[in-house]
Amino acid sequence: MSPVAFVLVSSAVAFLIGGIPFGYLMGRLVLKDDIRRHGSGNIGATNVGRVLGWKWGGLVLLLDAFKGLLPTLGTWLMSTNRVSDEWAGHAIVAAGLSAILGHIYPVYLKLQGGKGVATALGVVIILAPAAMGIALVIFLVTLITDRRMALASMLAAIAFGVAYLTLEGKTAWTAAAASRTAFAVAIPVLIIWRHRANIQRLLSGTEPKVGQRTNS
Repeated sequence: MSPVAFVLVSSAVAFLIGGIPFGYLMGRLVLKDDIRRHGSGNIGATNVGRVLGWKWGGLVLLLDAFKGLLPTLGTWLMSTNRVSDEWAGHAIVAAGLSAILGHIYPVYLKLQGGKGVATALGVVIILAPAAMGIALVIFLVTLITDRRMALASMLAAIAFGVAYLTLEGKTAWTAAAASRTAFAVAIPVLIIWRHRANIQRLLSGTEPKVGQRTNS
């Protein structure tokens, strides 16, 4: 298989895996209804937690993270001895990005998906674990002190991008690292854009905090 074909096939598989709508399926299983008809109308773990309780929301978060981790890790393992190290690096990033886009735009739900945070977490565990660790600290500190998931998610996304570029230094701007650097810049922008409704609620003071359960 040529390097280009490997990237395309692994990305397509990752997109389909990333699109598995665990939040929607959990709503059907527990609520016996479309989760998009309740709360914020999103299929992500945060809305599932607010509508069904955080036990179910936590399970969806874990499953959504694995949707990002498994295709990324699988592409890494499959690339060994199949393509060059440089092509393997690009293929791994492409698979991770595809998994995130699959979650945000799932073909199974007419492209109406979540915001990509949990799936991105699974991806960056493989792509940039050190930067992910810093972002996770920022996320937890913000969540504990402010208790608003949207704000914690956006600050963590920004922290990931800044941490990656800082830790990589000049290496981030080499050709071999180009795809990872593009990922580290693009994903925080995408996550913030997906939270634009939350930003409006944060500015108006109406964004709910963790622990506030939405009546279904």
